[in-house]
Amino acid sequence: MTKVNRTIRDFSEIADLIAAETMTTSDSFSSAFEAGLDTSRIGMGEEELTSDMPDATEAQLATEMLVRTMFDVLRDTRMESIAGRLAWGIVHSFHKVAEQLDGEADKATLKIKELIRSADGSEVMMAELEEAQLLCQSLDEAREAVACMRDHAADTYLAETGQPWSSPRGSLVSSKRTASVIAAQDFLAARRQRRADAHSPQGPVVIFSGGQVWEDHALITERLDAVKARIPAMVLATTAQDKGCDAIAAAWAARTGTMLIAFTLDRRLGKRAGFARNEQLLALRPVEAIVCEGSGLQSHLAREVRAKGVPAHFFALKDQRTGREAA
Repeated sequence: MTKVNRTIRDFSEIADLIAAETMTTSDSFSSAFEAGLDTSRIGMGEEELTSDMPDATEAQLATEMLVRTMFDVLRDTRMESIAGRLAWGIVHSFHKVAEQLDGEADKATLKIKELIRSADGSEVMMAELEEAQLLCQSLDEAREAVACMRDHAADTYLAETGQPWSSPRGSLVSSKRTASVIAAQDFLAARRQRRADAHSPQGPVVIFSGGQVWEDHALITERLDAVKARIPAMVLATTAQDKGCDAIAAAWAARTGTMLIAFTLDRRLGKRAGFARNEQLLALRPVEAIVCEGSGLQSHLAREVRAKGVPAHFFALKDQRTGREAA
């Protein structure tokens, strides 16, 4: 009998081999997995950790392999159609953990605020404040890393399926406010600003809306490409429907790295919800608009766009091309 000797390699070795041949670490992973803290603490009362952040290249590879392997294993089998659902769940799990860490960090900020209000300059109080601040910083650090993994998992999902995974105020210094209190206040202010910037993308806004039934993907993506060529820093705002024109536009935004703002319906407004959403889009002061024929809501948006003099592109259902014409 022939004896087979197996060599078992750990993931870091495998990652190094793959990376050497196939990829470079993205800037987003290099930034998200850069250790910005000398120590960290993920739970109040836990010991401080001095271990490093995970290797950025290994994290990027592991994330991609989690999603891509699911498609590879099920491809050309009777379960191939389920791969997308499972991969969607993988991306969603990253998203949920990022949300949980964000929520825990929010609670930590409340603790910091309470400590600032009651700060008396004592050594015990200052130590507790510094511990709370380290906890919040550590949670933010972890959240950024997980969010980076989520975004890369979503990019991999998009590549496999063609569908997208749907100023601080200054502090007054008094005799009771020590350096720890001031640093904590500055930290909270900076954190608020980072979150505000993330939810308020800067750039010329192009609004988009269309019906849920649309076959000619190329007609939409070609026009979006043309607009982006003229307005490279554009931000795309859509009416956030999960199929049809809006889904095509969302997939294009994910593929081209264009910032996307998705305006969902506020169901509390009842029948006025769609019209209120149109008003929200127009309140962004768009520099351009693309409206594809759909329901009365698209007709209403088209009328309002014309009335406000916004440069616009309108597509009717009859403008769609056949397969041969689109090619």
